Amino acid sequence: MLLLQNFFKQQQDYSLIQLIIAGVVIILISKFLILPFFSNKSNTKMTKLTVGDRAPDFTAPDKDGKSYSLKDFADKILVLYFYPKDSTPGCTKEACSFRDNYEQFTDAGAVVVGISSDGAESHSKFSAKYRLPFTLLTDNKGEIAKSYGVKKELLLIPGRSTFIIDKNQNIVLIHSSLLNAESHITESLKVIEKLKSQ
Repeated sequence: MLLLQNFFKQQQDYSLIQLIIAGVVIILISKFLILPFFSNKSNTKMTKLTVGDRAPDFTAPDKDGKSYSLKDFADKILVLYFYPKDSTPGCTKEACSFRDNYEQFTDAGAVVVGISSDGAESHSKFSAKYRLPFTLLTDNKGEIAKSYGVKKELLLIPGRSTFIIDKNQNIVLIHSSLLNAESHITESLKVIEKLKSQ
């Protein structure tokens, strides 16, 4: 009986080791062989921004095809938040939290703008379903995300990062958290309240 128990324990140990090795191999194959073929070719390099840096310029369309650039938000506090995908649980929670606190942002003179790789139709449905009062922009090639240094999480998932840009278009907050979507709203409001009193 003891021999059988030892045999099965050894088999379980081997299975666990095999699973770990297989997982590592899959990650390496995905990163170096598969993902490069599906990634969008872009001349935009990933940058590393810090608080105090000038915000990179951008131009992107909203759900109605209207183009927005950074200069459109001159003399305003801009809350530019990058999120992975419309209608996913975390992104819906984040968007609805921005919506529910929207009046606090506008009272402080801030403009909220969301940005993801989703297209106009997706943004339109997402905005209508959850009655979002702010603009959503499309970054279909991920070039704006790269220029702001928003990295993919777990190799595949677009990042979740929020940038507060002051009236002089300098970055005053960079907050990144993929899993704690609502922290983007609380952290943003703290900084905006300070800017409001300046």
